[in-house]
Amino acid sequence: MSSRLLLVTGVTGKVGRHAIDRLLAEPRFADMKVRALCHHRTLPTSARLEVARGSIADRAVVEQAMDGVTHVLHLATCKETPEDVMDVTVKGLFWLLEACRMRPNFGRFVLIGGDAGMGHFFYPHPLPVTETQKHSAYPGCYALSKVLEEVMLEQYYVQYDLDGCCLRAPWIMEKDDFKYQLSFGDDVFGGPRWRDLVSAEAADRHQKSGSVPVMLDPDGKAVKRNFVHAEDLIDAILLALDHPKARQQTFNVSMDEPVDYGKLAEYLKVTRGLPSVSVPTPFRSTWLDNAKAKFLLGWRPKYDLARLTDAAFEYQRSPDDPRKIWYPG
Repeated sequence: MSSRLLLVTGVTGKVGRHAIDRLLAEPRFADMKVRALCHHRTLPTSARLEVARGSIADRAVVEQAMDGVTHVLHLATCKETPEDVMDVTVKGLFWLLEACRMRPNFGRFVLIGGDAGMGHFFYPHPLPVTETQKHSAYPGCYALSKVLEEVMLEQYYVQYDLDGCCLRAPWIMEKDDFKYQLSFGDDVFGGPRWRDLVSAEAADRHQKSGSVPVMLDPDGKAVKRNFVHAEDLIDAILLALDHPKARQQTFNVSMDEPVDYGKLAEYLKVTRGLPSVSVPTPFRSTWLDNAKAKFLLGWRPKYDLARLTDAAFEYQRSPDDPRKIWYPG
């Protein structure tokens, strides 16, 4: 059996390092080596893991990193950083795809997309969001970049019959992320920033009491919002790398049901005695339909509302693992 070489970008985020560890441990990938393309941070090397350095916005860096590569897992992205976002998510992806299409023995390009390109919770979604729905980026450069990534990959299918797959993920959770996305304090993870939606005095009071925010839509109903745990996304990645039915397909990779903030508050009241407070917002419910990934790939998410919540609230960080947000937005 000939050996395969996987290039992974964005390796030092919450998905990349763990995806590499899982892949190297699986017997069916015993013939595959990994090359991690690192920019600001790096990884320790091993017999099957090597590191390349540089930015994917640099064509020479990409060409060197792609030497001998048969598969690509593209995780590198930017958030709301206008100075960098086009260099990384457009130019960088373009150089990667160009290098892939010119290699006769290239296998598959797996892109991790995002539901930001479908509008996330910014627009009304009267029906479940499927893979056929038209792109609808919300305001900002990050959501626009996710649309451009998906469209660029799709056009390489059309232009060059490239073998690729897009896994469209909502907000990716690991460790205690899900707990801290509920915080009324400055330690809140991501958005919305709850303390900006209530008075400063109320925010301090809610933080002290451990109150859980119940996000309400403009009609006063609890918002349903999509999440995926990193472990479930990695399961999908390992399937998509070589599954024959993943060729030139896009898959929504999310929990079976979005998190209903009202049900979440009820669950935390019953299991942990936490109070809740309703927070009116302009945001809307959305339901990412994951049936296609389940049907074609045989993928099944392991995390539901209860498991996602329990895992986050019970997680204990070690002293050498402080919470860090590596990007703004």
